[in-house]
Amino acid sequence: MKNEVLSCIETRRSVRAYEGRQVEEEKLRAVLRAGTFAASGMGRQAAQIVVVQDAETIGALSRLNAEIWGTEGDPYYGAPTLLLVFADSEVRTFVEDGCCVLTTLMLAAHAVGLGTCWINRERQMFEREEGRELMRRWGLSSSMKGIGALSLGYPAEEPKAPAPRKADYIKRV
Repeated sequence: MKNEVLSCIETRRSVRAYEGRQVEEEKLRAVLRAGTFAASGMGRQAAQIVVVQDAETIGALSRLNAEIWGTEGDPYYGAPTLLLVFADSEVRTFVEDGCCVLTTLMLAAHAVGLGTCWINRERQMFEREEGRELMRRWGLSSSMKGIGALSLGYPAEEPKAPAPRKADYIKRV
């Protein structure tokens, strides 16, 4: 079966090298709007998306993430934009809701010609005082927890082909 959405799902890949140019506002808005339509438990919309395009803030986030990861490299792969996803921990499905937002953002970005990579360690980053201070500066509630982030931009190279799907991925019972 040919379908644009199914094709987008099958061809999306993680991007780990980005061009230096910034994402155009029109594309960014389209991706962000799509993220707001992600599924959420009982429609509560527990997640919030924080857009970071300031190089100094991206650098600070990169250093903090790298420290937690135990590396000196850039965990965001030089992306010109970061999309940080938080969710309200007072909502039982906050982790699932945030994950749905991240997935929807990835697919929307791919659909408009942008690349992403889901980055972890945001929970740990925003449990630290430096991270909590950023959350306060951004006006986020203390009940918000970091779920994950996406590096976002134009891929600097063609992503690798997908690995073959494992034979027992699906079980019918």
